[in-house]
Amino acid sequence: MMVIARALLVLGTLVMAVALIYGFTRGDGWTEVAELVAFPWFNVSLVDVYVGFGLFGGWIAFRERSAARAAGWIVAILVLGNLASCVYALAAMSTCGGDWRRFWLGHRAAGMTEPQASRRS
Repeated sequence: MMVIARALLVLGTLVMAVALIYGFTRGDGWTEVAELVAFPWFNVSLVDVYVGFGLFGGWIAFRERSAARAAGWIVAILVLGNLASCVYALAAMSTCGGDWRRFWLGHRAAGMTEPQASRRS
């Protein structure tokens, strides 16, 4: 399963990189956003994206030992979107040693036994 997850994250990273490059080179960000704000579903999508950023940021803050490191990743996500989310998840995956609990819990996995991990969910 970890091989599939890693492949999906690499794909997500590539797709987001291409999308960002396309947007930055072909679009006029603030002008286009000013026009799109008039559409209700654009605003719904924007709220949805930022709720997702908040959830992902909460996961990062939970699993990181260093508040400064967590803050750096969260700022990267706010600036680069899910490109940074994919890179973070790839980094977490590369340091978890194939252990899903370590992937999800980070440094907290070492102090939890299996029953503790399931009780806190």
